[in-house]
Amino acid sequence: MGKMRVLLSGYYGKGNGGDEALLATLLQMLPSDVTPVVLSGNPEETHQRYGVECYNRMAFLQVIKALRSCDAFIWGGGSLIQDVTSVISPFYYGGLMALAQVMNLKTVAWGQGIGPLLRPQTRFLAKRNFSGCMKVSVRDRSSSRLLSDWSIPHILAPDPVWALESKPVPELADLPKPRIAVTLRNHPQLTETRLVNLTQALVNLQIETQAFILLLPFQKSEDLGIAEKIQTQLQDVSKIICLEEPQLLKGVFRGVKMSIGMRLHSLIMAASEGSRCFALSYDPKVNRLMEDLEIPGWDLKDLPTDIDLISKTWIDYYNKSESLSSEKIQSLIDGAFLHRDLLKEALK
Repeated sequence: MGKMRVLLSGYYGKGNGGDEALLATLLQMLPSDVTPVVLSGNPEETHQRYGVECYNRMAFLQVIKALRSCDAFIWGGGSLIQDVTSVISPFYYGGLMALAQVMNLKTVAWGQGIGPLLRPQTRFLAKRNFSGCMKVSVRDRSSSRLLSDWSIPHILAPDPVWALESKPVPELADLPKPRIAVTLRNHPQLTETRLVNLTQALVNLQIETQAFILLLPFQKSEDLGIAEKIQTQLQDVSKIICLEEPQLLKGVFRGVKMSIGMRLHSLIMAASEGSRCFALSYDPKVNRLMEDLEIPGWDLKDLPTDIDLISKTWIDYYNKSESLSSEKIQSLIDGAFLHRDLLKEALK
């Protein structure tokens, strides 16, 4: 009997730090007697980084060939099944899952954040997909409620990335402390005016706290331009750090006193490394995390227009707040390992 081959599907190979972290965590959690095969937007790069067999996620014939060669199929974490940022996304991932189920592969939905699902046809497809899975794990309460409404058995556990092993980042050694990390992304709700106001508030925060600002693009194509704009106002007291390897991206937050983030996984990584977090939400998944962890923040569309109010809120939070307790962090990490137990069960 050869090794079981498992096809992993997610938003991989697109240069998105959060999705790459989910892939790295999934590879870390797979049973050792399993051979992973990955569908990627950049198969060469994914192969180089993780040393796994890869196929182009958009090349239909390659995808079919990969499915035929595998015994199991996994949706590998993240908000794959939602129709807010993309109408195509739920049909692409849902179509793959349906194919895998028709071909009698073992199917697993792993570390999912489901929804919002606004259209009846995407809801219908999602319900069928999840019903056909051998095992399902979700990362937030609202996904769990939806599956419960559909009477689909599942486990609820913290986002798998809580359990990703982090590595220290050598280039940080010479940078001043204390540090504040900032991760903003390109988005219609981050208007020019809001970006100008946030940048000015950051300048005020830096002057008041004398902290060194780390600007962390999680997806270069979406985040780097914004980091560069902010840096023009914080020249000698900030540095843009672009990291591709998920373990290093998580390690960047070691010793960071406060993190201001739009991206979900920037907040999860920061919180798990003991940084206090302030969220700027552009998506329901960020609001869910704020609710689950009681992280303060603003919806971008409700961002105060008064720069002094933003600065003062941040300065107070920097001076007076606590990060999550080490017990709380450990319980979230332990909880995230439930996603590993589920894989072990499913891939026996």
